[in-house]
Amino acid sequence: MNAPPPPAAPPRPARPDPVLVAAVLARRARHWQRVRRLSFGLLAVWLLATVGTVWFARELQGITLFGWPLSFYFAAQGAALVYLILIGVYALAMRRLDALGREDT
Repeated sequence: MNAPPPPAAPPRPARPDPVLVAAVLARRARHWQRVRRLSFGLLAVWLLATVGTVWFARELQGITLFGWPLSFYFAAQGAALVYLILIGVYALAMRRLDALGREDT
């Protein structure tokens, strides 16, 4: 009687092309650089909206709107509107950046 042949060794996975790997890593680095730039820019606007209202409150006290100082309106409603706009800008920009990143791959 003949013994069955030994099982064949599984195929070795092909090694990725170093040029393609470098290109993918470069695209990812470019994408994250864009994301960081967007995030830092929006954080700067957030900081200005938050601290700027407090910083310039005395100068804005002299301007009144319907009997209330303008600094009150900026602190109460203006900052909240800026935050909502920042969220919308971030969502739209990230959608565009992610689509751009998918096209690159």
